[in-house]
Amino acid sequence: MKKLTSNQLRTRWTEFFAERGHAVIPSASLIPENDPTVLFTTAGMHPLVPYLLGEKHPAGVRLCDVQKCVRTGDIDEVGDASHCTFFEMLGNWSLGDYFKQEMIGWSWKFLTEELGIDPQLLSVSVFAGDDDCPRDEESANLWAQCGIPKERIFFLPKKNNWWGPAGVTGPCGPDTEMFIDTGKPACSADCSPACDCGKYLEIWNDVFMQYNKTADGKFEPLKQKNVDTGMGLERTLAILQGVKTVYETDVFQPIIACIESLSGKKYGADEETTRAIRIIADHMRTSVFILGDERGVTPGNVDQGYILRRLIRRAIRYAKQLGMNSGDLAQVCSTVVDVYRDAYPELSAGREKILEEINREEERFEKALTNGIREFEKLCGYLVGDTVSGKAAFKLYDTYGFPIEMTVELAKEKGLKVNVADFDKAFAEHQAKSHAGAEQKFKGGLADNSEATARLHTATHLMHRALKTVLNDENVNQKGSNITEERLRFDFTFGRPMTPEEVQEVERLVNEAIAADVPVVCEEMTVDEAKAQGAVGLFASKYGEKVKVYTMGKFSKEICGGPHAARTGELGHFKILKEQSSSAGVRRIKAILE
Repeated sequence: MKKLTSNQLRTRWTEFFAERGHAVIPSASLIPENDPTVLFTTAGMHPLVPYLLGEKHPAGVRLCDVQKCVRTGDIDEVGDASHCTFFEMLGNWSLGDYFKQEMIGWSWKFLTEELGIDPQLLSVSVFAGDDDCPRDEESANLWAQCGIPKERIFFLPKKNNWWGPAGVTGPCGPDTEMFIDTGKPACSADCSPACDCGKYLEIWNDVFMQYNKTADGKFEPLKQKNVDTGMGLERTLAILQGVKTVYETDVFQPIIACIESLSGKKYGADEETTRAIRIIADHMRTSVFILGDERGVTPGNVDQGYILRRLIRRAIRYAKQLGMNSGDLAQVCSTVVDVYRDAYPELSAGREKILEEINREEERFEKALTNGIREFEKLCGYLVGDTVSGKAAFKLYDTYGFPIEMTVELAKEKGLKVNVADFDKAFAEHQAKSHAGAEQKFKGGLADNSEATARLHTATHLMHRALKTVLNDENVNQKGSNITEERLRFDFTFGRPMTPEEVQEVERLVNEAIAADVPVVCEEMTVDEAKAQGAVGLFASKYGEKVKVYTMGKFSKEICGGPHAARTGELGHFKILKEQSSSAGVRRIKAILE
C-alpha cells in the first residue's frame, strides 16, 4: 500500500482519469446554484445533475474532479472517530459514454496499482436483484475477471447496492462498492459488507445509472446510461496512511497540532479532550471552506448562515472548555488555510475575510452568552423550588444560544438542579422538526428542472441585470439563489436597503424584458470570449475551458448552467414580494411570476 499525502492522492486521481480521456473539471462551489433542495453541495454528482439528465456538458462526456462537500445532518455526532462535516469527494463520470466494463477495470487498476492496495484485501458488493430489476451478474463477472474470487463478491439488496432516484422519479440504477478487509474477525458465518461489525471498510462506489423510475413505479432502461463514482478522500487517506481515524491523516494533523499548542492540551490524552479537539478541528475546517468559497456566506440566522454560525459557536464552546483564549480560533483557521492553500487557492485569497468573520462571530457569541446569563438570573428570580425546567433551559438554548452545559454549571453554583431529561426531550423534538424540514427540502430531488423553475431561473438573470442598472453599482453581484416552483430568492451584494422606488424600477425593467418576448439563446464559448462579450459571471476556477452563456436580447448576458425558458415572453408578470437583509453587506429579494 502506497503511503500518499493528500496532495499526492488528488494528483494521482486526476492524472489517472485524464490519461483515460477525462476532462479535469474544478470543484463547484459549496453553495448550490439555483437548487432549493439542499443548503450545501453534498456529493460530487450534485453539481452535475443536469448533465446526468441529458444536458450537454461543455467539457465533454468524460469528466473527473475533486469536489468540496458539506453534510450537516450529524453535527452533534462530530467528535467521534468517523463523522466530519466537510469532506472531499474524488469522482469521475461517463455521460452516456463508457459503462460497466471500463469502469470496473479502471477501479481495479487504480486500487491495486495506483494506490498499491493488496488485492487479497479487496472485496466487492453488487446488486442482488429483485422484482423491479435483475441481478447484476455483469458487474460480478467483470470483478471475477479482475481476479476477485467468488467468495469475496457479495450480492446485496437495494438498500445496500442501489442509487436513486434523487427524487420520486428519475435516473437510478445498481451500484458496486469496493471494501478493504480491516483484519477484524468476521462477526458470523454470514458476515458481509452489509454488516456494521467493522470487518469491511468501504473505499469506493461505482453507480451505474441505467434505469429511469417512472411516476407509476416502473423501471425503464435509460437512453443515456451514465457512470457516477465517488471515493472519499479523507477515508482513503486514513487507509493509505495506516491510521485509525481521519483525524490522524495529514489534512488534520497540522490543525490539531495548532489546537494543542494554543490550549496546552494533548490530543489522545483522554476521551473528553480528544473529542473537544476533533470538534474544533472539524468545525473550523468547515467554516473556513464556507467563508472562503467563491459564493461564500457569512454567519446568520437562516439557511447556510445559520449552519455556519452553529459550527463556529459550537467550536467556541469547546475551545473555552480547553482553556483557549478569545482570538485563538482565528489562528486555527489560518492553519486550515495553510493546509489547503495549494489545492484551494481561493482560501489564501480570502484569508483576511475568513479570520475577520471568525473573530466577529466570537465577539457576537460573547454578547449572546452575556445575554443568556442575564436571562438565567431573571429565571432564577421567578423559580419555584430547586429545579430549572427542561423547557426553560431549552428556551435559553434556542433563543439565546446558551449551551445546556452552562445552564447546568450556573445552576450548580446556586445550589439548583436542571431537568436535563426534559431538555433532551425538547431538544429531540426540535431536531425531529429540523430533520423533517430537511427531508421536505430534499424531497424534490437534487435538481428541479420543471417549467416553473426554469421560468423563475430565467427571471433571476433579468433581475440581476436590472439590479445592476437601477442601483448603478457594478459591485452588485449574485451571492446565492434558491428557487422553488412557487418563488425565487436572490441574494446579492449591496450595502443598504433598497428604496421603494428602486424596487419598483427593478420590477419595471424585468417586465419590460418579458414583454419584449426575446429568445433565450445559449452559446458555448471560452471564458475569455465570455468576458469580452460582457457576460456576467464569477470568473473563477470553477469554470472549465468552455462555458455556457445565455443571452436575452439586450437585457442580459450571463454564464450559467441551469434550466431556462425558451423565450422571455413565457415568464408572465414579475413581482417582488420582499427586499430585506440577508447578512452583513448582502441583501435578499423574494419574487414571483404571476
